[in-house]
Amino acid sequence: VGTAHAAAVTVTNAVQFTDSQGDPVHAHGGGVVKVGTYYYWFGENRNADNSFKYVSAYRSTDLKTWEFRNHVLTASSHPELAGANIERPKVMYNASTGRFVMWMHKEGSATDYSEARAAVAVSDTVDGDYSWQGSFRPLGHMSRDITTFVDTDGTGYMISAANENADLHVYRLTPDYTGIDAQVKKLWPGQWREAPAMFKRNGVYFLLTSGATGWAPNQQKYATATSVTGTWSGLKDIGNSTTY
Repeated sequence: VGTAHAAAVTVTNAVQFTDSQGDPVHAHGGGVVKVGTYYYWFGENRNADNSFKYVSAYRSTDLKTWEFRNHVLTASSHPELAGANIERPKVMYNASTGRFVMWMHKEGSATDYSEARAAVAVSDTVDGDYSWQGSFRPLGHMSRDITTFVDTDGTGYMISAANENADLHVYRLTPDYTGIDAQVKKLWPGQWREAPAMFKRNGVYFLLTSGATGWAPNQQKYATATSVTGTWSGLKDIGNSTTY
């Protein structure tokens, strides 16, 4: 994973991203991982009726100009994906195994959210075809919106909305990142936070979350901690009440 910095570019807000062929970038609910000098953006590519079509991958050196690479996971990748709904795919690189691991939220269809399962797929290359490993409820808990995080010591985490989205669970992953080792935190029970995103800066962990208002905007909030498994601050507003 590279550390080189790209030249500064201006990204204009509220303008649709297009790829190098001029086609819209279809990578909704996405996640980005940096490999070498490239940022790889993975996200949902959907049919006109909002049903799952592909997890598509794009790459960029500047986060503005994107090149389509591959539909890395499709409805035909595995029988379990036929008719399924996949949301929020996040890819992690495992330095010890040299493999890329995708975590995602899996439902039985685009309209029925009763499965509430997490799912895993793996690949030897970042933008290759990912091999489906299966879906499950982490330690028996419901799992909808998810994110992943690789700490500086190599520990992998998966964070997901549990208990009908009322709670947010933090799970430590197995060393190969393909399974759950333990639940290490239950954050803000009953606060209905989803769409989690975690990053670390100067030794402080930040966790951004959205409220649970369906497709309507709401007040984004964040919290901080000095350890993923330690004490997290209360939720604090960031941005305004019309964030997504």
